[in-house]
Amino acid sequence: MRNMVPTDPSQPLSLQTRIQDGDLVVVYERHDQMKPIKVTEGAVLQNRFGVFKHSDWIGKPFGCKVFSNKKGFVYLLAPTPELWTLVLSHRTQILYIADISFLIMYLEIVPGCLVLESGTGSGSLTTSLARAVAPTGHVYTFDFHEQRAASAREDFEKTGVSSLITVGVRDIQGEGFPDEFVGKADSAFLDLPQPWLAIPSVGKMLKPDGILCSFSPCIEQVQRSCETLKTKFTDIRTFEVLLRSYEIKEVMSESSPEDDNVSFKSPPCKKRHHSTEKSSAINASASTTSANLLKFGSMWVVAGQMPLRRCLATASQLILALNIRPVVSAIDDEVGSQGREAGH
Repeated sequence: MRNMVPTDPSQPLSLQTRIQDGDLVVVYERHDQMKPIKVTEGAVLQNRFGVFKHSDWIGKPFGCKVFSNKKGFVYLLAPTPELWTLVLSHRTQILYIADISFLIMYLEIVPGCLVLESGTGSGSLTTSLARAVAPTGHVYTFDFHEQRAASAREDFEKTGVSSLITVGVRDIQGEGFPDEFVGKADSAFLDLPQPWLAIPSVGKMLKPDGILCSFSPCIEQVQRSCETLKTKFTDIRTFEVLLRSYEIKEVMSESSPEDDNVSFKSPPCKKRHHSTEKSSAINASASTTSANLLKFGSMWVVAGQMPLRRCLATASQLILALNIRPVVSAIDDEVGSQGREAGH
């Protein structure tokens, strides 16, 4: 069975490139439709593009195109943490690629790290954390909901990362992290309704130069967390991460009858309305910006342990001053649309 990440440090780094019976594959039907499938000899996948026999998949390389009895096709992709985030079962709200990549960088997670997480939820972040610490590190993740924790264990077994992850059932807000981790954790991540209740426990678990990251959707949670962080942490910073995707398409051009020059139609644009009161326009703009932040932005609080971190400013100042909005462009891939080649 192919694992998402290398889990055996004694083995050379190499990833299986061909599909075997029992492997988990991500079936790519189109850019907005993918599903995880366990390859089983004798089983079939049936969708609107036809019937696909699993036996035809065995031995083929990951990334290949396979055809159905109706000549429709799908792609068989390797189950990377990025793709798993897009196809996993949602038991809770999850973190996506923009947030995950940002926090792994700021938590300075590398192979061999010991990472604490609360709560586990659907396991989207946990899977990426496992790859970041592999093959010699470990992720200890906790959730207060026993059934969610059990489902997460099943998913980690399915994706082959269970040897890197230990799932515990514990109320971290009320009980804190177990004492066995005191002074051993390199990084910690909190996704809790009241993260400030768990911050004192995290301070004991982290190494002197350890880093804590807390995710909160509301600014009131951020403010209270920052106030608590100031007692034991320094270099407290707050970020907002927004991802903007672009869809790239061809546009038709029209030739001028007078010459051979090519011109493009002007895109429609909004008319600018001038306000009679400048102050009113400023207030309206500020109100719109605030609404967008509350609706679309989620706040990250990143803090380092006191001994090796410098103090920058008070929490309230940082919340206002260090909001950033990185924009990432992405081309919308439509090559999985069977309609073009199969005549659907």
